[in-house]
This record gives sequence, C-alpha cells and structure tokens, in this order.
Amino acid sequence: MSETLTKPAAAQADEVLYEAEGGIAVITLNRPERMNTISGPMLAQLTELLLKANADREVRCVILTGTGRAFCAGLDLVDATKGSGIGSEDQARAVSVNLDLRNTPPTVLFAMDKPTICALNGAAAGYGMDTALGCDIRIMAESSKLAAAFVKRGVVPESGGTWVLPRLLGWSKAAEIIFTGRTLSAKESLELGLANEVVPDAELMSRARAVAAEIAANAPLAVQSAKRLMRMGLEETFNDHVHHVYLQFLQLVRTQDFREGMASFLEKRPADFKGR
Repeated sequence: MSETLTKPAAAQADEVLYEAEGGIAVITLNRPERMNTISGPMLAQLTELLLKANADREVRCVILTGTGRAFCAGLDLVDATKGSGIGSEDQARAVSVNLDLRNTPPTVLFAMDKPTICALNGAAAGYGMDTALGCDIRIMAESSKLAAAFVKRGVVPESGGTWVLPRLLGWSKAAEIIFTGRTLSAKESLELGLANEVVPDAELMSRARAVAAEIAANAPLAVQSAKRLMRMGLEETFNDHVHHVYLQFLQLVRTQDFREGMASFLEKRPADFKGR
C-alpha cells in the first residue's frame, strides 16, 4: 500500500477511537455511516493506535471492535468506484511504485506482543474478515458474520487471509470458503473454529472485557512471551523451537513476576503482577 497509509491521520482522527483502562485497550472502528469500511485515514489511525497499545506497559490486552451494525464491511467501494480511496486506479498506481506493507494494520497486528481480541459486533467482510482473523481470539455477536467476498469483487484476501485461513482450517476448508466467497454465520464460524465464542449481541463487549480481564490478570511478560513463541513456532522446526522456548523460560524465571507467581501460589492468594 502507499505511503499515505503510514502518515498520521490528523484529519478524521475520530474514524478510530481509543480508550485504555485497567490494563485493557479498546480500539473501535468508528465509521458507522459507511459500515466501518476502510479509508486511507482510518488505516493510518488504526496502525498508530495498535502500535500505541503495544508500546504501552500498562496495556496487557487489546480489544478491537466497531460501532454500528458492522465490524468492518471491507474496503470503501463507494470511494473506489469514484476514483478515490483504496482500490481506485490512482491508489493502485501509487502502490505499484511505492509498495511498503511493513507499517500497515495486518503486519502490525501480526507482530504485536499484546494479546488481541476481536469483538465482532456485526458483519466482517473482505478486509474486515482478514482483520478479524488476524486477532488472536474472536468473540462474535449472534448477528455477526464473516464474509469472504473477495472473489465476488474480483480481488483476493489482500490482508493476510490466504495465510491465516489455511492455518486455522486446513487447506481444503479454507479453499472452499475463499474460492466460493462464502458468508459464514456466527454459528457456522463457531462450528469451524473461527470463533472462540458466540454471545447475544447485548453481551458482546461485557464478555470481551471479561476475557481480556482474565488475560490481563496473568503475568504480562509471560503472556507476551507465549504469544511470540507461538508466532515463531509457525515457521520453526520442533528442535529449533524448544531451544527458543528454553531461552525465554530462563529470562522469565529471573523476573519479579515469576517470584510473585510462586509466592501467590504458596500463599493461596491472587497474584499481583507488575510486568517486571
């Protein structure tokens, strides 16, 4: 994508909202009048806020959600067909001469050490589906759905879907969903293992916050190390991986949190982890 995606989104900053409290950051796509379809400023702001949450020592878990009736309905096709915005010919030409995806939401989301939960408040189509799949955990409202509509629009899953979906489902099932452009209900997503939970719409954020709080109560250095190791394990042999695990283990047993974890267990009390 073009460099415009990495510039600060000074204008239209309210297209993505941010709040952090109690070790939990909530990042909210906030373009409900367009079903949270993706614009250039929204991508830039989303990148900035993901990086902000990942760098904040006080943040231990990140929830990504949307306002209105959709989580994210994909790229803004209205802007694209008008010749502006992502997907337009002008933007495609800019990308072809200045391709740099290192600081865009899919790559930032994949590289984050902080655990991520996608609270799917509504439809996640195209780019929105890829973004949801890029999170570690997905909690879906009963009315939400995942729409792999890429080939129905003449494109491919451009933001990680062709990498993530076969790893989550296996080749054959991923091929079926991508090649048909199928839309999956929340129930179907749960049955396939794409959703961790499905909850009533009104309970979505309370449940997402409860899971985030459960994660945030644990030793943050250990949680983040576990996530890094899981990511590394996708590409490593077993022998290489166990060596990396052991090196992480040796670092963790020297931390204050390790001593607190052992003490709290022996004293039969909740642990008070400081991330040190």
